[in-house]
Amino acid sequence: MNEYEKKLEYFVFSYLRKQSNPKILEFGVRQGTSTKKFIEICERNNGNLYSVDIDDCSNISNSKRWKFFRCRDDNFEYLDKQLTENFDLIYLDSFHNANHIEKIFYHYYPLIKVGGYFVIDDISWLPYVTDNYRNNFNCEINNRESFFKLLTISRTNNENFDLSFSFTGSGLAKIIKLNQNKLRSPKKVVSRALSL
Repeated sequence: MNEYEKKLEYFVFSYLRKQSNPKILEFGVRQGTSTKKFIEICERNNGNLYSVDIDDCSNISNSKRWKFFRCRDDNFEYLDKQLTENFDLIYLDSFHNANHIEKIFYHYYPLIKVGGYFVIDDISWLPYVTDNYRNNFNCEINNRESFFKLLTISRTNNENFDLSFSFTGSGLAKIIKLNQNKLRSPKKVVSRALSL
C-alpha cells in the first residue's frame, strides 16, 4: 500500500465501509485511484458515487453506481441542479488553492449529513520543502496556505465540526459535521510568535 492509499484507508475508506447506502461526492478524478475504490465500496454497500472533473474521466468505470460530471467544481449553477442528495462523504482533490478550497467547502458543506465527512487532500507542505523528497515550491506554498486556511475556518466553527489532520504523504484534512448550523465566515488566527 502506497502513501496515498494508506492515508485514504485510515481517514476515509474505513469509515465508508461501515456505511450502508453511502452517498459520495468526489471533486477531482485524474487517474481514478480514489474513484475506483469509492466505486468498489458503493457496489459492495449499495451506494452511489458522483464525481466531478474538468477532464473527461468517463472511461474510468462503467459502473451503474457511478455518475460523472465533466465540469469545474465551482460550476455551482449546473452542479446544484444535479446534486440533490445529502452525502456521507465529500472528497475534495481538485484545484489545490486555499481560496478555492474555502469557496468549495462553504458551498457544498450544507450537503453533508450530520456525522458525515468532508475530506480535503493535499494540506501538508512538509514533503515539498527544499530538503525533502518531493521538493516543489508551488506545492509547498499551496498546501501550507490550505492548511492555515482550514485553521481560520475551524476557529469560528469549532462547535459545528471536528477537524483533524493526517500528515501521511501530502496530507488530508477530515472534517466531521456535528450539526446543521450555518457556518460562520473564517477569522484570521493572530499569532504571538513574533511578539515581545
